[in-house]
Amino acid sequence: MDPQYVQKIVRAVVDAMETKNNMDVPIGVSARHIHLSRAHVETLFGKDYQLSKKAELMGGQFAANETVTIVGAKLKAIENVRVLGPERKFTQVEISATDSVRLGNAAPLRESGDIKSSAPFSVIGPKGAVHLDEGCIVASRHIHMSPSDALKFGVNDGDLVSVEVAGARGIIFNKVKIRVDETFTLEMHIDTDEANACMLKTGDKVVLC
Repeated sequence: MDPQYVQKIVRAVVDAMETKNNMDVPIGVSARHIHLSRAHVETLFGKDYQLSKKAELMGGQFAANETVTIVGAKLKAIENVRVLGPERKFTQVEISATDSVRLGNAAPLRESGDIKSSAPFSVIGPKGAVHLDEGCIVASRHIHMSPSDALKFGVNDGDLVSVEVAGARGIIFNKVKIRVDETFTLEMHIDTDEANACMLKTGDKVVLC
């Protein structure tokens, strides 16, 4: 066989593998967490209280050192729910479907920030408590991308894509929303239920179909 022909075949295989690797998307498993308004920060932690940073996150967000307890309709509590900053206009908690069953509040599947007519819940902090008639959701899966990432993948902000998970419990996630912003780092966010179902962990890679 012609050595040059063999080299071309090998080069084509290597290029295909490199292209596939370049299209990988890292996973970020998102545990339950809460975003608080200024008024609720003060109710839960005290007047003029300021959240303190534990770790920086993408998009100008951060994981705070502070945690709270959330309570649902069954009066079952989930403790040590991490607060994410900075403060938001409205308080919102993002949980898994399993958490929703435990709390008994039928939290709907929503995009972060879409809390109108969502599930009620209560929050308990070290200095006080608050009840909310809405604001508890199960966050829909999504992929954060920078504009350059979106160009590479050939997608736009708001697109819905499918993502393939390899491995012993391989699966295809459909209806994964693309979110594009200059401040974003490439990462697909899923909740703990979805991660456990296909044995994924933070840092694992998946591929756009």
